[in-house]
Amino acid sequence: MRYMVSYDLMETMRNTNQWLGATAQAIGAYPAFSMVPNPAMQWMRAWGEVTERTFQRMVVKPDWGIPTLSAEDGKDHIVKIDVVVPGDFGDLIHFNVTGRTPRKRKVLLVAPMSGHYATLLRSTVISLMQDCEVYVTDWHNARDIPVSAGKFDVEDYTLYLVDYMRHMGPDTHVIAVCQPAPLTLAATAYLAEEDPDAQPRSLTLIGGPIDPDANATDVTDFGRRVTMGQLEEMMIQRVGFKYPGVGRKVYPGLLQLASFMSMNGEKHSKAFTDQISAVARGDAGDHDKHNTFYDEYLAVMDMTAEFYLSTVDRIFKRAEIAKNAFTVNGKRVDIGKITTVAVKTVEGANDDISAPGQCVAALDLCTGLPDSKKASHVEPGAGHYGIFAGRSWRNNIRPLVMDFIDANSPKPGKKAANKNAAA
Repeated sequence: MRYMVSYDLMETMRNTNQWLGATAQAIGAYPAFSMVPNPAMQWMRAWGEVTERTFQRMVVKPDWGIPTLSAEDGKDHIVKIDVVVPGDFGDLIHFNVTGRTPRKRKVLLVAPMSGHYATLLRSTVISLMQDCEVYVTDWHNARDIPVSAGKFDVEDYTLYLVDYMRHMGPDTHVIAVCQPAPLTLAATAYLAEEDPDAQPRSLTLIGGPIDPDANATDVTDFGRRVTMGQLEEMMIQRVGFKYPGVGRKVYPGLLQLASFMSMNGEKHSKAFTDQISAVARGDAGDHDKHNTFYDEYLAVMDMTAEFYLSTVDRIFKRAEIAKNAFTVNGKRVDIGKITTVAVKTVEGANDDISAPGQCVAALDLCTGLPDSKKASHVEPGAGHYGIFAGRSWRNNIRPLVMDFIDANSPKPGKKAANKNAAA
């Protein structure tokens, strides 16, 4: 029962603030008050609308919001989301554009499990769907997974990726964004030794902490300063009675959100103050810039305690991937066994989460891979989000990734070459 009280207390506070916001909005919109216009009532209604929406979004999984996609035939085709490999802790989903000629490029987009849902990659998915058959790892909220499903740590995560790659087959091109980059590299190495025929053709790692010590950030410094005992004591709670995962130890999404927002507290505070003023003036919309961003940013998910703690301990503190000492089920995974999968790294010059140098370290670990199958790119002026979803991704990085995929795809009568070889 320990920690259930604190979990339910956080949920109670969230629920209460949502209720206060809804109440203020209702009072502020009371018809009688419209007889004598009062700026204070307008402000209260606006505060209530923003507050209710903010706290309600924290417990709702966002929708992918991709109903149709335009194709070369000039028609809008319905997009169906098919679950192709179901699992207790995550599903492999396929964005099936109905009625469209299947694309030759088959991409597995590995979404991070770091507090937000896979829908954080919505714009990335849309940009890839034009030219690729896109598959995404859709991780589940740990609060909704019964304790009977068992544990889920970094080794289980790696084996999930192995199963996904096996299912998709050897003509797959894998793109891993941020947190899963080290484990995706490990999963590829695992297949290289255990099931070589199931290896993907290429692996693109975007802004991931392959070697966290290569260039320290606030994230890596925190992992170094805090002991595992302190982390378990401060961050881990048990899911309360409201959800199917009651009793499961988790790193709660609400606690993660508090940490995210504290890093840029003044910026977030100003954003919400400005939004309240915009609502009061009638200048805000359901899909304006503020709501579009925060509807996704505020939607957080619980992580299993064992996944969070093993990530900090094994990826950051002990740097098992960086030292090529990672093990799965007691067996060492040798990254040097990767000999045929082309590997590309992408970093943002201004990335303050996974700084330049952390991701490109993967290329040095691939000792069995010829230089012709290695590539790297550092995007000038780009931050962490921009390298997979912003302007930098759309204008510069996505075309490079597409070229890399094409260069390492089989061509009739031609040998695959890497036009994007690292300097």
